Amino acid sequence: MGEHGASKRAKGANRKSAPEPGRAPEPRPATGTAGTGTSKTGAAARGTTKTGAVKTGTATKGTSKTGAAAAGTRRAAPAGKRGTAESAAHRAAAKPESRLAMVRRARRINRELAEVYPYAHPELDFRNPFELLVATVLSAQTTDLRVNQTTPALFAKYPTPEDLAAAVPEEVEELIRPTGFFRAKTKSIMGLSAALRDDFGGEVPGRLEDLVKLPGVGRKTAFVVLGNAFGVPGITVDTHFMRLARRWKWTESDDPVKIEAEVATIFPKSEWTMLSHRVIFHGRRICHARKPACGACPITHLCPSYGEGETDPEKAAKLLKYEKGGFPGQRLNPPPDYPGRPAPPLGASG
Repeated sequence: MGEHGASKRAKGANRKSAPEPGRAPEPRPATGTAGTGTSKTGAAARGTTKTGAVKTGTATKGTSKTGAAAAGTRRAAPAGKRGTAESAAHRAAAKPESRLAMVRRARRINRELAEVYPYAHPELDFRNPFELLVATVLSAQTTDLRVNQTTPALFAKYPTPEDLAAAVPEEVEELIRPTGFFRAKTKSIMGLSAALRDDFGGEVPGRLEDLVKLPGVGRKTAFVVLGNAFGVPGITVDTHFMRLARRWKWTESDDPVKIEAEVATIFPKSEWTMLSHRVIFHGRRICHARKPACGACPITHLCPSYGEGETDPEKAAKLLKYEKGGFPGQRLNPPPDYPGRPAPPLGASG
C-alpha cells in the first residue's frame, strides 16, 4: 500500500494511462460524437478518406455538405453583384425572412431593376389615350408585338371612338384577326368606343371607377391607361408581374387584385407605374415563365427562387430576349432612349 491507502500498482497504472506533458492524447475510436475523426459528412465535404477527415477541422473550414453545396452555387452564379457570400435562396432556407427584411429586399430589387432598365416603358405603340386603351384590350392572350403590328391599319381606318363605334363588325374582325379571339375583342373595342361616345363625349376618362365600367376593361387595363396616358400611379398585375411577385416572395397569392393590394403596401405610390414597367420588362427578357435565365440575371443575390432556371451563364445568355438577347423589341415606334432595334411591321422579316 502506498500513501493514502492506494496501492503502488494502481498508482502505476494511473501514471501509465495519463498523457505525458506536452504530448497530445491518443485519438479515441469513432463513436459518432463531436470529436470523431471518421465523420462521413466531413470526409465527403473535404474529398478525403473517411479516416483522414476530422470533424473539427471540417467545421473550421466550412466544408460540410451544406457548405459545399452553397460554395458550388456561388461558383455557378454570374459575376458582379451575383457573386455574393450566399444566395438569397440559402439565406431564406436558413432563417425565415421577416416582413421588414422582405420589404427592404423588394425595394432594393426595384432600385437595381431601375439601373438595369432605365429605359423601361409601356410596350404598346400609341399616340393618345384612346389608342392605348384599345391596344391594351387587344393585348389580352397575345403579345404586345402582335398588337403593335395590327393597330396601325385599325387606327388608320378608325382613328376616333365615334369612327370605331360606327364600324361594320366584320371589317373590324378582319383587321384585328392576328391578335386572336378577334370576335370577342371586336365586341369589346366597339362597345367601349360606343360608351366613350355616348357617356364621355368621345374622351377616355381619367378615373379608375369610370374606366372599369367600359366593356372589356378591367383593373389591369385601367391602370395601364391611367399610368401611361394620365400619369396616375397604378400597379399593372399582368402574368409577368404576377409570376415575379411570387418568385420574389412579395406575395403568396395568385389573385391579381390581392397581389396588387399586397404589393401596394411594399412600395410608395410614386413608384407604382415604373415598378410595373421594370418588373414586366424583367419577366419578358430574363425571368421567363418556363425557363428563367438565372445565370444571366443581375439580381440573383436578391432572389429567393434562384436556381429554378438555367444557372450556367453561357446557356442562360442564349435564353435572353429582345434587346438583352440582341433581338428586335416589341414596339414599331419605341422611345428615343430605347437601346434595342424597333420591331418589324406585320409581314416583314425580323
